[in-house]
Amino acid sequence: MIDKTYRETHYTDKNNYDYITITNDENKVRIYTLTNGLKVFLAQNFDAPRIQTYIPVRTGSNNDPSDNTGLAHYLEHMMFKGTSRIGTHNWEKEKVLIEKISYLYEEHKTEQNPERKKEIYQKIDEISQEASQYAIANEYDKAISSLGATGTNAHTWFDETVYKNNIPSNELKKWLKVEKERFSEIVLRLFHTELESVYEEFNRAQDNDSRLVNYELMDALFPTHPNGQQTTLGDPEHLKNPSMKAIHKYFDEYYVPNNYAIVLVGDLDFEETVMLVDEYFGKIPYRELPKKDLIIEKPLTGIVERTVKSPTTPRLQIAWRTDSYGTREAMLADITANIMSNRGEAGILDLNINQTQKMLFAQAYSLGLKHYGYFSIVAVPKENQTLSEAKEMMLEQIELLKKGDFPDWMLPAIINDFKLQRLKGLETADGLATNLYDTYIKGRTWQEELGEMDEYASFTKQDIIDFANTFFKDNYVVINKEKGLNDQLLRVDNPGITPIKINREAKSEFLQEILADQTEDVKPEFIDYQKEIKTETVQNKKVSFVENKYNEIAQVYFIFPFGSDHDRDLGISTQILQYLGTERFSSEDLKKEFFKIGVNNDFKTSADQLTISLSGLESNLEEGISLLQHWMHDVKPDQEIYNQFVETILENREALKKDKNRIMTALTNYTKLGKNSRFLDIISKEELEQAKVEEFTDRMKKLFGFPYQIFFYGKDFESFKNYIPNYMVNEVFTIPEPKKYPEQETTGRVYFTDYDMVQMEMSKIGRSQNVNPENFGKINVFNEYFGRGLSSIVFQEIRESKSLAYSAYVSYSPNSQLNHPDYITTYIGTQPDKLQIAVDTMSDLMNKLPEVPVQFENAKNSALKQIASARITRTNIFFNTLRLKKLGINYDFRKDIYHQIENLKFSDLREFYQTEIKPIQFNTAIIGKKENLNMDAVNEMGSFEEVSREDIFGY
Repeated sequence: MIDKTYRETHYTDKNNYDYITITNDENKVRIYTLTNGLKVFLAQNFDAPRIQTYIPVRTGSNNDPSDNTGLAHYLEHMMFKGTSRIGTHNWEKEKVLIEKISYLYEEHKTEQNPERKKEIYQKIDEISQEASQYAIANEYDKAISSLGATGTNAHTWFDETVYKNNIPSNELKKWLKVEKERFSEIVLRLFHTELESVYEEFNRAQDNDSRLVNYELMDALFPTHPNGQQTTLGDPEHLKNPSMKAIHKYFDEYYVPNNYAIVLVGDLDFEETVMLVDEYFGKIPYRELPKKDLIIEKPLTGIVERTVKSPTTPRLQIAWRTDSYGTREAMLADITANIMSNRGEAGILDLNINQTQKMLFAQAYSLGLKHYGYFSIVAVPKENQTLSEAKEMMLEQIELLKKGDFPDWMLPAIINDFKLQRLKGLETADGLATNLYDTYIKGRTWQEELGEMDEYASFTKQDIIDFANTFFKDNYVVINKEKGLNDQLLRVDNPGITPIKINREAKSEFLQEILADQTEDVKPEFIDYQKEIKTETVQNKKVSFVENKYNEIAQVYFIFPFGSDHDRDLGISTQILQYLGTERFSSEDLKKEFFKIGVNNDFKTSADQLTISLSGLESNLEEGISLLQHWMHDVKPDQEIYNQFVETILENREALKKDKNRIMTALTNYTKLGKNSRFLDIISKEELEQAKVEEFTDRMKKLFGFPYQIFFYGKDFESFKNYIPNYMVNEVFTIPEPKKYPEQETTGRVYFTDYDMVQMEMSKIGRSQNVNPENFGKINVFNEYFGRGLSSIVFQEIRESKSLAYSAYVSYSPNSQLNHPDYITTYIGTQPDKLQIAVDTMSDLMNKLPEVPVQFENAKNSALKQIASARITRTNIFFNTLRLKKLGINYDFRKDIYHQIENLKFSDLREFYQTEIKPIQFNTAIIGKKENLNMDAVNEMGSFEEVSREDIFGY
């Protein structure tokens, strides 16, 4: 039952707009409904003069026509192509050609003769060339980026399509003008090149192991409902045979103001904002939504078992279907999932499986959708265990749950953790805005959402036991993910798209209006770190403090100025600690104790720093510090547990060598740094097996005897200073000298690793000069202008013009430490028969920096607006000083970067390119199926070497 303290209250603002607020809503959200049915969610957050914007549309892949699956997602892509006013410099001529293309696609869809289909497609390609003369690629992004927007993106899922931007608050009116235009009509320009990009996204999904399992799971759980029968990316046959007519129909039916919302959270005035929203969106007419029959799934009455194969480590997934999000069953499933696995790692699976190392990994979770949902367990067995054995072990844990074999304190601790995570989530503009749009999509009220914690708290342990015994029957789905060849992969031929014209210099009248409409600039504010950070010395330790102005959650960090370069085995020592207890507490009991008080601990080891942190309610933080110190000072060595740990580590290493993404990361590091890098300098199998556990536990016992500093983020610094000396010991150890690792020249070598996949992924890495902070402004603009973002030169050429890849970028990365080199990285993921042209295109782009004045000015102004409207807050205030210190800087360097960009001319960028980038030789990393490798393309890049997974992982 909803707690009555959260009640809807109706008000009318000074301009006669009616709105709803909820009593006791600390965020004071206002919910307006305009006369056309548009919902407007507004909330204030003054962290920075920016506004997080979302436009959630209540439609997704579940509303795709059954013969045009993938349509909602493809429409999302096309929403970035403009309208009759955005993205064209001659709409009347372009319109005629787009209509011809649309007609040809209908003909193409119904044509059964493969040769005739190819002829029609060639005609589509030919007319698309003509139409592209009038199109202006990525003009929506040019308009939005000119405002200083960040995070421009969108996503499509089962029941939602959500459009995202974060904008400077002074640009709200222009943002509304652009978005109103975008949501008023859709123009399907540059259609066939974007369709090919979506197909490349489909190819990426085929190479995504998690999607492989998930598609099979959903299909089995929902044999008649779109949740399982229509994937977001769509059926490949539908993607190859699209209907522009169907997309227009879908837009007209679902993209209506009574089916989407405007969510704005940030530096805004309520009354002014709703008036502006009404001015632009209020005129879009209301339209009745199409009637849809609700599909009711029959209950699962048996066990459905399926098998899929891929090159990765075997795993098992079990799932039971649940009722929809917000229902009693879904909430009980959510709590139950957290009793099995929780953030404190104190759940049944956490302690009985992971902590005892009986398997490589096990986790439970629940997912509530608008219609239905599911409870699931994922298990990764050890090499000597079968999937069938893993299944039985998981079902045994469910039986413990049914018996109520979990402590009484667990349920209140989980509810407290829910509340803590809600508190942390709602403190940021993005966190609150995300929660608001998700509530809208699911058809819930903000009152229901706020009251949810009280509903969770009303459940008892007996409720959970009763639910478990009723819910967990032999009515589940099992997906066995075996290691093997995936014979379901679809490999398609390059359709032979002729590159279209980009028209980089052109500007529509609409864009010219946006650029000419000058708003009063937000003035940049640069932080005075000395003023914002209080620093004192407590028992010869530097203790820094930043005030938490938002909530009661505090954090303490113990920061040691040494890392794995100083002690190779430091990281693995912190890992073995997680499995060991003390004389007072077993390792399982320690996790329970931390979870009881709602304090999380975290250990992070980097090359030059070890950070141990605690986070939780400030009132419980001292207890957390006391528990941490006891654990580390009194850790009890256990050789048997250590030996199990070594087995787990070695099996995990083998699992990593089967994961495509991990292989690509390892290959990229090898390509960049060679055989003698810190990534390959790891403790060997033999060393692990021969070591005594005391070698690692002694490190932990001694750790607080080394130099370190403390950072406290909270409210009561005086209290913290009073109790922290009780947990300090004398400094008795000195920091060892770090090992120096060479940063090799990149000399034109090509490294290839074989992996069974649809695409080829290629990354080129080049070593540049040593980092120079005086170049940071140029780097910022170069990345925006040339290499990253929807309107960058690389994106336009690789994706928009030639449709060679879904993802392609060039990124210049300055080093984080003085006297170390910068690196530039290029990336393309594409199907093998496009690799040659992709390589040639990227080489041409890198050979000479294209000069597009309008794009340069846009990138420059966007960078300035982003800096001007950004604010450094919370823990970033302190951690920024640590980052700057490595560069020899002790003030807010953004001030210098801002002035660098202000005075930047294209000639300066060209000179930077000529001196810092063009002379670079690149090494190249390629992963893919060897039989698909185009050796002619590869040999053009440099001397070729196939490297094994053992080479690139170091084991």
